[in-house]
Amino acid sequence: MDTRFLGRSGIEVSALGMGCWAIGGPFWAGEQPLGWGEVDDDESIRAVHRALDLGVSFFDTANVYGAGHSERVLARALAGRRDEVVLATKFGGTFDEQTRQVGPDDGSPENLQRSVRDSLRRLGTDRIDLLQLHINALPIPQALDLIPALEDLVDRGLIRAYGWSTDFPERADAFAAAGQRCATIQADLSVLRGSFAVLPAAAKHDLGVIIRGPLAMGLLGGRYTTTSTLPRDDVRGLSPDWMTYFTDGHPTPEFLARIDGIRDVLTSGGRTLAQGALAWLWAYDERAVPIPGCRTVAQVEENAGALAHGPLTPAELADVERLMGR
Repeated sequence: MDTRFLGRSGIEVSALGMGCWAIGGPFWAGEQPLGWGEVDDDESIRAVHRALDLGVSFFDTANVYGAGHSERVLARALAGRRDEVVLATKFGGTFDEQTRQVGPDDGSPENLQRSVRDSLRRLGTDRIDLLQLHINALPIPQALDLIPALEDLVDRGLIRAYGWSTDFPERADAFAAAGQRCATIQADLSVLRGSFAVLPAAAKHDLGVIIRGPLAMGLLGGRYTTTSTLPRDDVRGLSPDWMTYFTDGHPTPEFLARIDGIRDVLTSGGRTLAQGALAWLWAYDERAVPIPGCRTVAQVEENAGALAHGPLTPAELADVERLMGR
């Protein structure tokens, strides 16, 4: 239960990872915030250290998170402990490290090479364990054009494996079929909703399944109500179109109602709501490696506590699916 393999790469990771979007701090697309508000880098580093102490060995970031800042914070946190972890980052976004403004996506082989060099420098490491394409809807022909360069990076020892963060099963299927060292798909999925359709493609090609958004952008932490308002410097507070869990800075009532309907099952056996949501993922797909975002020691401790409980039982899983109408 405590570990998973990243698909056909054979790379072993803890069954729970730590998502590192939030520890990147603020960054923007014009006036639209893309971060989760201000962060305390020292607390972020303490959170990473606590995750390591509790058996979490997989850390997932992206070059664009905080316009490079998340990678820099991870480098500080993992100094002297790099060999204890599996480190994943992503490429495809462009940004200015000084202004923390993002630019247009760039899925070209040239940007891939540039991004790897820059991520290695910011992360303070000589290799990236898993490099992921971070353009969800990149056309398949352009994605396949990246395969030779990605395979070359593996051959040179700069990366160990690669994958695609996409919610489109046809993209996952084509990328895995063409890429010998393609090892993972990263999908947006929680007990409330998500990219269920990519899971058969992952099974077909023996891909690891990295789950982003496993706690529904924080809704499954159990702290929000219909009267909650997120601050305007938080990506959830000035909600972009794709932010279905929050609307105009407030939790979407439909999802709060869904949580109420399954709360008793998820919290059975002494689990917190968040721990139950992670347990559902492990029960639903044995390949799943959820990467809930954390920026405090307390968040790490609660999420890592799910490992002791393990997956939901088959009966509990069936209850959740029945209550969700699936």
